[in-house]
Amino acid sequence: MVIITKLRQLSFRTGVIVLLICIPLYIASFAQMLFPFSAATKGFLWVVFFGLAKTFQYVGGLIIGVEGVKRLKQYFRSKREEKL
Repeated sequence: MVIITKLRQLSFRTGVIVLLICIPLYIASFAQMLFPFSAATKGFLWVVFFGLAKTFQYVGGLIIGVEGVKRLKQYFRSKREEKL
């Protein structure tokens, strides 16, 4: 519980950055399948990259919290309305 408390004390901006880090990790977890590695190596790399991506996703969600999610939704709604 101490770790969760410390994570929630971080800023909204830090949470967004952590969430953005998970995007290249997801891409790497699937893109490595295109390389000529053995099946065992591909499986290992997939587990590592996908696991890191999920970890960053959950940690970013903890940092942002419920209010941060509402803030992000409001931001994207306002951007969509500007286009209309």
